[in-house]
Amino acid sequence: MLLSNMELIATAPGGVAKLRELILTLAVQGKLVPQDPADEPAGVLLQKIRAEKDRLIAEGKIKRDKPLAEIGEEEKPFELPQGWEWVRLGDLCSYIQRGKGPVYAENSEHRVVSQKCVRWHGLDLAPARFVTPESLAKYEPIRFLQAGDLLWNSTGTGTIGRACLVSFEHGSAGLVADSHVTVVRPLQISSWFLWRWIQSPYVQSEIEGSASGTTNQIELNTSTVVSHLVPLPPLAEQSRIVTRVEALMRLCDALEAKGQLEAAQHAQLVSTLLGTLTASTTPEELAAHWQRVAQHFDLLLDRPEAIDALEQTLLQLAVRGLLVPQDPTDESASALLQKIRAEKDRLIATGQIKRDKPLPPITDEEKPFELPVGWEWVRFDELIHPQKPIAYGVLVPGPDVSTGVPFVRIADLSITNPPERPEKTITPEVDAQFPRTRLEGGEILMGVVGSIGKLGVAPKTWAGANIARAICRIVPADVGLHEFVLFLLAGC
Repeated sequence: MLLSNMELIATAPGGVAKLRELILTLAVQGKLVPQDPADEPAGVLLQKIRAEKDRLIAEGKIKRDKPLAEIGEEEKPFELPQGWEWVRLGDLCSYIQRGKGPVYAENSEHRVVSQKCVRWHGLDLAPARFVTPESLAKYEPIRFLQAGDLLWNSTGTGTIGRACLVSFEHGSAGLVADSHVTVVRPLQISSWFLWRWIQSPYVQSEIEGSASGTTNQIELNTSTVVSHLVPLPPLAEQSRIVTRVEALMRLCDALEAKGQLEAAQHAQLVSTLLGTLTASTTPEELAAHWQRVAQHFDLLLDRPEAIDALEQTLLQLAVRGLLVPQDPTDESASALLQKIRAEKDRLIATGQIKRDKPLPPITDEEKPFELPVGWEWVRFDELIHPQKPIAYGVLVPGPDVSTGVPFVRIADLSITNPPERPEKTITPEVDAQFPRTRLEGGEILMGVVGSIGKLGVAPKTWAGANIARAICRIVPADVGLHEFVLFLLAGC
């Protein structure tokens, strides 16, 4: 069933990643390969591991650990197949410890593995630094990393929980681990199975919850690693699971590569088709090119990113005057500008506003494309209401108050579906400091910090609210300009 549907699942957004998670989930639950009643059960394997640990302790090669707590039923995340056992990681290993803080050298025979070196695909020694020979004594009793050791990142936001295995090649390279990496040395079990368990969604989803410390430096304590639960299959089944997982992961790699190739080819097709539209110089030429694009709508509209690209293309065509034919009887843009300037002069003459500094004339090299007859290039500020210049809101909003003034943040912005009222509020005293950005409803709002360019239109229910400093308020000089300015900003 899984194999027959893998290619279909892989075509969904994030499908290959979900497939990998599903494969690991089935593997560690004992559902990926059939159980064999003839397999020696995990309970017998545990006895052998304990006997081997006792031998190593008797020979002085390892120290006796403190007994680990019994596993309660409430700790077990799922039921195991017959022959499997829940066990703590410390009972499966001869050594679990964080590395040491080394003394670095410019060059030496040995290198230190840091959390940057530990990648899911294996060790990356490019960031590894050298360690002085004198500081190697810190790494007793295990000295150097061995093939089959599992390295588990124990610190660092974004890297904590990542793990890899030391290969045979690296196991003879004289490597040591630094204090941000936990070294796990399993006994008589498959290191590959253990690595895949750590990689599974069960473990990775718990890492952040198990970690402690600040956001900048969270840590996975050694005691947490030692006590970590592992579902232990019979040794023979571990081998079958690893073989099956690796085969399916290779298939996922192939599906991912195929998907990336198809995505690149689709993006190229979309770029070519939409490029013919933006290359149009007249509405008639655009109409001809549009017919070509319409023939491939089934290909264009099967991916969200293609729909977004088509939307942006249409907006660009609109603001270039190519989307609809011009009507020679329309009042020209220059006449509209004269009315706006006349109204501004009237407000200056009556003392309602101050005269601004003249804006520099627009040079030919500034103009990105030719405009239709009747259109004009203008500075954006010439389109703004003279009594409501572009303004930025409240710098320090302070805490919410139950009877406060509604306060608009970037998260509230939406052109089509804004909330009826902003969730956050500010005190009337803070609001009084920013009367210029108090809303009446209908204003265009745009994010200028963080989500730069995010647009919204203030609904009438926001009348009396104020805006954050991360938002600018835009009010066109003429009601008829409102929708066009909105489209202009959306197409930039």
